[in-house]
Order: sequence, then structure tokens, then C-alpha cells
Amino acid sequence: MLSQVGNQGAESIGAAPIGVFDSGLGGLTVVREIAAAMPAESIVYLGDSARVPYGIKSLETVRKFAIEDARFLMGFGPKLIVAACNTASAAAIDSLESLCPVDVVDVIRPGADEALARTAGTIAVIGTEATISSGAYERAIAAIDPQREVRSVACPLLVPIVEEGRHKDDPIVLHVLGDYLRDLQRLRPGALILGCTHYPLLTDAIAKLMGPDVIIVDSARATARRVRDLLRQRQQAGDGTGGLRCFTTDNPRRFAELGRRFAGRAIDSVQHVATDELETYHRQAANGQ
Repeated sequence: MLSQVGNQGAESIGAAPIGVFDSGLGGLTVVREIAAAMPAESIVYLGDSARVPYGIKSLETVRKFAIEDARFLMGFGPKLIVAACNTASAAAIDSLESLCPVDVVDVIRPGADEALARTAGTIAVIGTEATISSGAYERAIAAIDPQREVRSVACPLLVPIVEEGRHKDDPIVLHVLGDYLRDLQRLRPGALILGCTHYPLLTDAIAKLMGPDVIIVDSARATARRVRDLLRQRQQAGDGTGGLRCFTTDNPRRFAELGRRFAGRAIDSVQHVATDELETYHRQAANGQ
């Protein structure tokens, strides 16, 4: 199991933070939803921006990165970890659940569950190449309803477009989305799952292109509800004033500037941690290095 150090011995489990990681900025949409649903929770976030995007890498590589990210977060003594990256959830959730001494929440199963609950029709999924090729959403949906039809479309350009700061009304965004969604527009599914945590920033444009009869499922919001329900069930809900502490493996200034759009708030605390220091950061800090 991943070692757990930090403040668990000194503070109650309710006061312990929620650890959240992603390949970059997209997971901040999950942070935004967690903070809205549970404002008393403290959150520690790691954005592995130096190695973004995870979505075009092999599942073996993503699994390795996800374990390193989780190991870093375990140094803060979290009560729960959120793999706020669809690609990492698809590649590594089983490994993370077996290795981590705390609950791990992914972003795939909550989104699949919500889509199944909200429509009896076909479910469409859009995501990165790695997420779509993994078949993770198909498996999550089939585990509950084996007969449900699922159509998945990889949208590899959307993550870099969003991280460049382009907005939903940008002609380039609309052109790219129109190309990716063309077949799904003809299909008219009952629900469309946003299978990447970057995509909530494009919700309005996607909803407009798909039409009013297609339910848009935001996996970030569904994940926040799953975290809230799990902490309440475990009687581990926070009772403090909340707060957000961010780490990035790339440029902290750029992370703070772009991250504001994803988190829906100013990001005041961003620290850099090198990728080769993810597993040794806390040991070095304790030794004053």
C-alpha cells in the first residue's frame, strides 16, 4: 500500500484534506464542484502539467503516472483521493484502490451512473483517445445495464484547445466540436457524458450543438456528489473553513492564471514540485532540503 504520512495523527479524520489529482488543469472542475457541494472541505490538488496530456499516452504509462500522483497526495494524510482525470481513472483505478489506504473515487463510474439514471436511451461519451480506447465507460455502463447502447467518440484536440484558453464561442472551438459531434448529432442519444474534466468549460457549446433533447452529463459534478455521499456515509465530512492548496509539476504562474477558469475562483497558493520529486517531496521537506 502507498505509505500514508501527514497530519492524520494530530487532526481528526474530518479535518483531513481531500486529495485530488489530474494530468493538468481539468481536474480543477472537479475541485470547483466539490467546493460548491462541501465548502468546509480542505483540498490538496496536484496538476501534473509537465506530463500533460495523459490522453495520448499508453495506459501503462498513465498508470505509472497516476500511482506517482497518488503517492504524492498521500503525504498530506488525506481522508480520500479523487482521480480527477478520466484517462487516469480508466488506466489505474484498480491499482489505486488496491494500493491506497483510503477510499479512491474515480470520475468514470459516477458519470456512467448518472447517465443511466437520467435516460433510457442510447448513451454517448466523448473523451480523450486513451479514455475512449480503454472502453472504461462501456464497461461501467454494461455492469449495470448490459443491453444499453453506448457510442463513444475520441476528441483529442479539445484538451489543448481548452488549455490554450479558447472559449466556447471561439470559431475554432465550434468548428472542432462540430466535426467531432457530427455523427452523434445524427444519432440523437438520450444523454451525452462529458468524459473529460476539461469539457465542462465547453458545456454550453456542446449542448447547443447537440440540441435540447440530449441530456449533458457533467462527470465532474457527478463525482463531487459521489465524494459528498461517501464522506457523509463514512461520517468523515469536514467541519472547517475549507481551502485549496495547489501543486503543479510545471509553471506555477501559468497554472494559477489558467486554473482560475477551471476552478471558478482565484488560485492563491501554487507550488512547484518536479516530477522526479513526487515520491520524495515530503521526505525532503521534513529534512529541510
